[in-house]
Amino acid sequence: MKKLPDERGYFGEYGGKFVPETLINALEELERAYRAFQKSRDMKNELKNLLINYAGRPTPVYFAANLSRKTGVEIFLKREDLLHTGAHKLNNTIGQGLLSRFMSKRRLIAETGAGQHGVATATVAALLGMECTVYMGSVDIERQAPNVARMKLLGAEVIPVESGSRTLKDAINAALRDWVKNVRTTHYCLGSVVGPHPFPMMVRDFQSVIGKEAHAQMRKQWGGDPDFVVACVGGGSNAAGIFSGFLHLTKIKLIGVEAGGYGNAPGEHSARMRKGRRGILHGCITYLLQSDDCQVLPVHSVSAGLDYPAVGPEHAFFKDNEIVEYVRCSDKEALEACLMLSKLEGIIPALESSHALGYVLSKRKKFKGARVLVNLSGRGDKDMDIIRKETRI
Repeated sequence: MKKLPDERGYFGEYGGKFVPETLINALEELERAYRAFQKSRDMKNELKNLLINYAGRPTPVYFAANLSRKTGVEIFLKREDLLHTGAHKLNNTIGQGLLSRFMSKRRLIAETGAGQHGVATATVAALLGMECTVYMGSVDIERQAPNVARMKLLGAEVIPVESGSRTLKDAINAALRDWVKNVRTTHYCLGSVVGPHPFPMMVRDFQSVIGKEAHAQMRKQWGGDPDFVVACVGGGSNAAGIFSGFLHLTKIKLIGVEAGGYGNAPGEHSARMRKGRRGILHGCITYLLQSDDCQVLPVHSVSAGLDYPAVGPEHAFFKDNEIVEYVRCSDKEALEACLMLSKLEGIIPALESSHALGYVLSKRKKFKGARVLVNLSGRGDKDMDIIRKETRI
């Protein structure tokens, strides 16, 4: 498959740059800097060193033997939950933090939903001696209190966003407004494969380490390729990262799992691929949930990291070209998967990752006898209050 995006930042008909004129120069500067960063041996070596010696890469692929016996499915877990800070987000923030320093910008801003990207950004800012501001919807601040405390401990300023649905979409809006005002001194460390070009490309590239490792590990440790690779999809960075290592292998089925919420009524799910239509949000053309008069619809998921009404433009391209199958997992199924993995394997997954596993477990007849690699994108410490409330443990 041809390497995308094209020179204008499009994945087929998705992507592009739809931003205020004041940000066009900033995006062009960012793309030039990223191209130079990619060609710099010193920068590549520093990134590699930090991923290994600071972040803790490579993360292992673990065969979940107890869960596999229970279900009749060979389930392998790519353990991004073991990465420093507890999720895949650090792969991207280390890369963008170094890129920001490469551009001589010493202030990082970020948006966050579940808090993991905020923690990862604050971590890198502390490491590199940078100022850090994180925007977070007030709804998410309330339900992700442990991560808010971690960000503050790391020295970041956490700004509550009270507009709109007070979740991830609105945090991105606030971060973009900050960037417009402070673009000369500030780098916006966007956390997913969304937004205007070059962000979807950059974030995917920084997360591609997941797929490269997983592909090599499956062959070396387990003697072959998986039949399926499954990952949850909010904005879609963890999925884009792991899928990138398997796109050239056409016999492997790639599955992206969206949040199904608790029902089928409007606003009760986040299934952008099934209910969404083409539109523009946060600077790019993609699939998003919108009303007949093109107003962005509210979304719901028990996992804050999947509460986003759109999806990265590369995922929209994958859907239209049937490269990836996009499916749904309900809150109930995700919570059941979280409990099962915890009790059978001693691994407490993030509720985002639980959606990927929840789909596999709820459709186990579909996967019977198959080898399934699930990207366990984060650990569940941050979700304990929600898990306790929803499951009454």
